[in-house]
Amino acid sequence: MLALSMVGTGGGLASHLGTGVLTFAPVEVFPGLSALTVDRSKALIEYLRVQIGLPPFAALPPVVRAFDALAAAAPAVREIVTIGKVLWEVKRDLWDVVVADGPPTGQIASFLRAPTSISELVSSGRVAEQAAWMSETLKSADTLLRIVTLPEELPMSETGETLAWLEANPVVSRIQVVANRVLPRLVLDKIPGGRVGEAARLHLEVQAEQDSWLERHPVDRQLPFLFGVASSEAVASHLADEMEAW
Repeated sequence: MLALSMVGTGGGLASHLGTGVLTFAPVEVFPGLSALTVDRSKALIEYLRVQIGLPPFAALPPVVRAFDALAAAAPAVREIVTIGKVLWEVKRDLWDVVVADGPPTGQIASFLRAPTSISELVSSGRVAEQAAWMSETLKSADTLLRIVTLPEELPMSETGETLAWLEANPVVSRIQVVANRVLPRLVLDKIPGGRVGEAARLHLEVQAEQDSWLERHPVDRQLPFLFGVASSEAVASHLADEMEAW
Protein backbone atom coordinates (compact mmCIF):
# COMPACT_ATOMS: atom_id res chain seq x y z
CA MET A 1 0.00 0.00 0.00
CA LEU A 2 1.13 3.56 -0.69
CA ALA A 3 -0.12 6.67 1.14
CA LEU A 4 0.46 10.09 -0.42
CA SER A 5 0.07 13.56 1.03
CA MET A 6 -1.21 15.79 -1.79
CA VAL A 7 -0.68 19.15 -0.08
CA GLY A 8 1.89 20.77 2.15
CA THR A 9 4.88 18.88 3.48
CA GLY A 10 3.05 15.78 4.56
CA GLY A 11 3.39 16.79 8.22
CA GLY A 12 -0.16 15.77 9.10
CA LEU A 13 0.09 12.41 7.42
CA ALA A 14 3.56 11.84 8.88
CA SER A 15 2.38 12.57 12.43
CA HIS A 16 -0.57 10.20 12.08
CA LEU A 17 1.70 7.47 10.76
CA GLY A 18 4.21 8.13 13.54
CA THR A 19 7.11 8.62 11.16
CA GLY A 20 9.54 11.43 10.38
CA VAL A 21 9.09 14.11 7.75
CA LEU A 22 7.94 12.54 4.51
CA THR A 23 9.88 13.06 1.29
CA PHE A 24 9.07 12.74 -2.41
CA ALA A 25 10.63 9.28 -2.46
CA PRO A 26 8.42 6.57 -0.90
CA VAL A 27 9.51 5.48 2.57
CA GLU A 28 8.29 2.25 4.18
CA VAL A 29 6.71 3.31 7.49
CA PHE A 30 5.21 -0.07 8.38
CA PRO A 31 5.58 -3.49 6.78
CA GLY A 32 3.55 -3.27 3.58
CA LEU A 33 2.85 0.47 3.94
CA SER A 34 4.95 3.17 2.29
CA ALA A 35 4.31 6.93 2.28
CA LEU A 36 5.46 10.05 0.46
CA THR A 37 4.55 13.70 0.05
CA VAL A 38 3.87 15.24 -3.36
CA ASP A 39 6.43 17.92 -4.24
CA ARG A 40 5.01 19.59 -7.35
CA SER A 41 8.35 20.62 -8.83
CA LYS A 42 9.83 17.16 -8.36
CA ALA A 43 6.64 15.57 -9.67
CA LEU A 44 6.91 17.71 -12.81
CA ILE A 45 10.55 16.71 -13.34
CA GLU A 46 9.62 13.05 -12.85
CA TYR A 47 6.87 13.43 -15.44
CA LEU A 48 9.21 15.14 -17.92
CA ARG A 49 11.87 12.46 -17.46
CA VAL A 50 9.41 9.60 -17.91
CA GLN A 51 7.30 11.07 -20.70
CA ILE A 52 9.69 13.14 -22.80
CA GLY A 53 13.11 11.92 -21.73
CA LEU A 54 14.37 14.90 -19.73
CA PRO A 55 18.02 14.10 -18.89
CA PRO A 56 18.57 12.93 -15.28
CA PHE A 57 21.16 15.66 -14.81
CA ALA A 58 18.77 18.46 -15.75
CA ALA A 59 19.15 21.34 -13.33
CA LEU A 60 16.33 21.62 -10.81
CA PRO A 61 16.18 25.43 -10.21
CA PRO A 62 15.54 26.40 -13.87
CA VAL A 63 12.79 23.79 -14.13
CA VAL A 64 11.23 25.02 -10.90
CA ARG A 65 11.27 28.63 -12.10
CA ALA A 66 9.78 27.64 -15.44
CA PHE A 67 7.10 25.60 -13.69
CA ASP A 68 6.17 28.46 -11.35
CA ALA A 69 5.86 30.82 -14.32
CA LEU A 70 3.72 28.31 -16.24
CA ALA A 71 1.52 27.59 -13.22
CA ALA A 72 0.92 31.30 -12.70
CA ALA A 73 -0.16 31.77 -16.31
CA ALA A 74 -2.09 28.60 -17.13
CA PRO A 75 -5.09 27.22 -15.21
CA ALA A 76 -5.03 23.74 -13.63
CA VAL A 77 -1.27 23.23 -14.06
CA ARG A 78 -0.48 22.95 -10.35
CA GLU A 79 -3.49 20.69 -9.80
CA ILE A 80 -2.75 18.41 -12.76
CA VAL A 81 0.82 17.88 -11.57
CA THR A 82 -0.38 17.02 -8.06
CA ILE A 83 -3.21 14.68 -9.01
CA GLY A 84 -1.05 13.34 -11.82
CA LYS A 85 1.53 12.09 -9.32
CA VAL A 86 -1.20 10.24 -7.43
CA LEU A 87 -2.56 8.65 -10.59
CA TRP A 88 0.93 7.86 -11.89
CA GLU A 89 1.57 5.77 -8.78
CA VAL A 90 -1.65 3.91 -9.60
CA LYS A 91 -0.58 3.38 -13.20
CA ARG A 92 2.86 2.09 -12.19
CA ASP A 93 1.10 -0.92 -10.64
CA LEU A 94 3.64 -1.23 -7.82
CA TRP A 95 1.04 -1.00 -5.07
CA ASP A 96 -2.10 -2.99 -4.26
CA VAL A 97 -3.79 0.16 -2.90
CA VAL A 98 -2.96 3.86 -3.29
CA VAL A 99 -4.44 6.28 -0.75
CA ALA A 100 -4.16 10.04 -1.24
CA ASP A 101 -4.58 12.42 1.69
CA GLY A 102 -6.22 15.26 -0.20
CA PRO A 103 -6.77 18.97 0.41
CA PRO A 104 -9.74 20.35 2.39
CA THR A 105 -13.15 19.50 0.96
CA GLY A 106 -13.69 23.03 -0.34
CA GLN A 107 -10.55 22.75 -2.51
CA ILE A 108 -10.85 19.22 -3.88
CA ALA A 109 -12.93 20.12 -6.94
CA SER A 110 -10.07 21.89 -8.73
CA PHE A 111 -7.86 18.82 -8.34
CA LEU A 112 -10.51 16.38 -9.52
CA ARG A 113 -11.40 18.51 -12.51
CA ALA A 114 -7.80 19.22 -13.53
CA PRO A 115 -7.61 16.47 -16.20
CA THR A 116 -10.84 17.77 -17.77
CA SER A 117 -9.54 21.34 -17.66
CA ILE A 118 -6.35 20.29 -19.44
CA SER A 119 -8.34 18.34 -22.03
CA GLU A 120 -10.37 21.47 -22.78
CA LEU A 121 -7.15 23.42 -23.35
CA VAL A 122 -5.21 20.75 -25.30
CA SER A 123 -7.26 18.64 -27.70
CA SER A 124 -4.54 16.36 -29.13
CA GLY A 125 -1.03 15.08 -28.56
CA ARG A 126 0.69 13.42 -25.63
CA VAL A 127 -0.59 15.89 -23.03
CA ALA A 128 -4.19 15.26 -24.14
CA GLU A 129 -3.61 11.49 -23.98
CA GLN A 130 -2.22 11.78 -20.45
CA ALA A 131 -5.21 13.87 -19.34
CA ALA A 132 -7.56 11.28 -20.85
CA TRP A 133 -6.13 8.34 -18.90
CA MET A 134 -6.16 10.43 -15.73
CA SER A 135 -9.88 11.10 -16.22
CA GLU A 136 -10.51 7.41 -16.92
CA THR A 137 -8.64 6.40 -13.76
CA LEU A 138 -10.64 8.82 -11.61
CA LYS A 139 -13.91 7.51 -13.06
CA SER A 140 -12.87 3.87 -12.65
CA ALA A 141 -14.95 1.65 -10.39
CA ASP A 142 -11.72 0.95 -8.50
CA THR A 143 -11.42 4.59 -7.45
CA LEU A 144 -13.23 5.76 -4.31
CA LEU A 145 -13.51 9.39 -3.24
CA ARG A 146 -13.98 9.46 0.51
CA ILE A 147 -15.15 12.85 1.80
CA VAL A 148 -14.52 13.31 5.52
CA THR A 149 -16.64 15.88 7.31
CA LEU A 150 -17.71 16.90 10.80
CA PRO A 151 -21.33 17.10 12.03
CA GLU A 152 -21.09 20.88 12.26
CA GLU A 153 -22.46 23.76 10.19
CA LEU A 154 -19.44 24.82 8.09
CA PRO A 155 -18.05 21.34 7.30
CA MET A 156 -21.50 20.02 6.45
CA SER A 157 -22.24 23.02 4.24
CA GLU A 158 -18.96 22.52 2.35
CA THR A 159 -19.72 18.81 1.98
CA GLY A 160 -23.16 19.56 0.57
CA GLU A 161 -21.69 22.03 -1.93
CA THR A 162 -19.04 19.52 -2.96
CA LEU A 163 -21.61 16.76 -3.47
CA ALA A 164 -23.74 19.10 -5.57
CA TRP A 165 -20.69 19.96 -7.66
CA LEU A 166 -19.84 16.27 -8.11
CA GLU A 167 -23.40 15.57 -9.25
CA ALA A 168 -23.05 18.27 -11.90
CA ASN A 169 -19.47 17.21 -12.72
CA PRO A 170 -19.29 13.41 -12.48
CA VAL A 171 -15.49 13.18 -12.47
CA VAL A 172 -15.60 10.20 -10.09
CA SER A 173 -18.09 7.35 -10.00
CA ARG A 174 -17.81 6.19 -6.38
CA ILE A 175 -18.24 8.59 -3.45
CA GLN A 176 -18.47 7.90 0.27
CA VAL A 177 -19.16 10.50 2.97
CA VAL A 178 -17.72 9.88 6.43
CA ALA A 179 -18.61 11.93 9.52
CA ASN A 180 -15.72 12.15 11.97
CA ARG A 181 -15.73 12.99 15.68
CA VAL A 182 -19.30 11.81 16.26
CA LEU A 183 -20.16 11.68 19.95
CA PRO A 184 -21.11 8.28 21.39
CA ARG A 185 -24.74 7.96 22.40
CA LEU A 186 -25.49 9.10 25.92
CA VAL A 187 -28.85 7.93 27.27
CA LEU A 188 -29.79 8.93 30.83
CA ASP A 189 -33.00 8.49 32.79
CA LYS A 190 -31.90 11.27 35.10
CA ILE A 191 -29.12 13.84 34.89
CA PRO A 192 -26.97 13.74 38.03
CA GLY A 193 -25.96 16.83 39.92
CA GLY A 194 -22.60 18.55 40.19
CA ARG A 195 -19.89 18.61 37.57
CA VAL A 196 -20.87 15.20 36.26
CA GLY A 197 -24.32 16.56 35.50
CA GLU A 198 -22.84 19.63 33.79
CA ALA A 199 -20.71 17.38 31.59
CA ALA A 200 -23.73 15.20 30.81
CA ARG A 201 -25.85 18.22 29.80
CA LEU A 202 -23.08 19.52 27.56
CA HIS A 203 -22.72 16.08 25.96
CA LEU A 204 -26.45 15.87 25.30
CA GLU A 205 -26.56 19.38 23.83
CA VAL A 206 -23.69 18.70 21.43
CA GLN A 207 -25.15 15.29 20.64
CA ALA A 208 -28.49 16.87 19.71
CA GLU A 209 -26.77 19.42 17.47
CA GLN A 210 -24.76 16.69 15.73
CA ASP A 211 -27.93 14.65 15.26
CA SER A 212 -29.64 17.58 13.57
CA TRP A 213 -26.82 17.96 11.06
CA LEU A 214 -26.64 14.22 10.39
CA GLU A 215 -30.39 14.18 9.75
CA ARG A 216 -30.11 17.04 7.24
CA HIS A 217 -27.03 15.58 5.54
CA PRO A 218 -27.01 11.78 5.87
CA VAL A 219 -23.56 10.16 5.74
CA ASP A 220 -22.41 6.69 4.75
CA ARG A 221 -20.11 6.03 7.71
CA GLN A 222 -19.31 7.50 11.10
CA LEU A 223 -16.13 7.65 13.16
CA PRO A 224 -16.29 8.26 16.92
CA PHE A 225 -15.05 11.20 18.93
CA LEU A 226 -12.04 9.80 20.79
CA PHE A 227 -11.94 11.09 24.35
CA GLY A 228 -8.57 11.04 26.09
CA VAL A 229 -6.57 10.06 23.00
CA ALA A 230 -3.82 12.64 22.80
CA SER A 231 -1.35 11.71 20.05
CA SER A 232 -2.06 11.77 16.32
CA GLU A 233 -0.55 8.31 15.97
CA ALA A 234 -2.91 6.88 18.61
CA VAL A 235 -5.89 8.56 16.94
CA ALA A 236 -4.92 7.03 13.59
CA SER A 237 -4.55 3.59 15.18
CA HIS A 238 -7.99 3.72 16.84
CA LEU A 239 -9.71 5.01 13.70
CA ALA A 240 -7.96 2.38 11.58
CA ASP A 241 -9.47 -0.29 13.85
CA GLU A 242 -12.91 1.29 13.37
CA MET A 243 -12.52 1.39 9.59
CA GLU A 244 -11.25 -2.19 9.43
CA ALA A 245 -14.63 -3.28 10.77
CA TRP A 246 -16.29 -1.66 7.73
